[in-house]
Amino acid sequence: MSTTRQQQPGDLGPEPNGAGAAGPSGVPGGAVRSLALGSASGIVPLARDFTRQALYDWGWLPAATADRRAAAEDVLLVVSELVTNACLHAEGPEALRVGCDGKVLRLEVTDRGTGQPAPRTPHRAGRPGGHGMFIVQRLCMDWGVVRIPGAPGKTVWAELAAPA
Repeated sequence: MSTTRQQQPGDLGPEPNGAGAAGPSGVPGGAVRSLALGSASGIVPLARDFTRQALYDWGWLPAATADRRAAAEDVLLVVSELVTNACLHAEGPEALRVGCDGKVLRLEVTDRGTGQPAPRTPHRAGRPGGHGMFIVQRLCMDWGVVRIPGAPGKTVWAELAAPA
């Protein structure tokens, strides 16, 4: 089941900079998978396949119900949008991290870009392009951007609720 997000980016979830009790990737006590993307070809399908395998390994797939299937499809769509945005607007993605603590799945895409992702305002549903961060905003419980001072690039993260 998808969630509708009403809050602004960064106002809910833990930041992976040590704030809060979260472990790696902001996922307390959970499993984390990482994939280097810097020199890969076919990056978006690679990221989706990597995430899909994690969902199988963590029991999200195969989905026994329509809600569980929708939750897994939401995760794969958000991965596609975050990686595509890094390709189009941020000099390409460096890495994908997927973490799950049983209640929350956290996606992180690290890139070399300096820009600040944000949903286009106003959102124009009938026009092609420009829907990536709007989709992320609508499907995720929370999302945000983390920058390390003095380091190039950023990490865009998004959190989705685990299926019930």
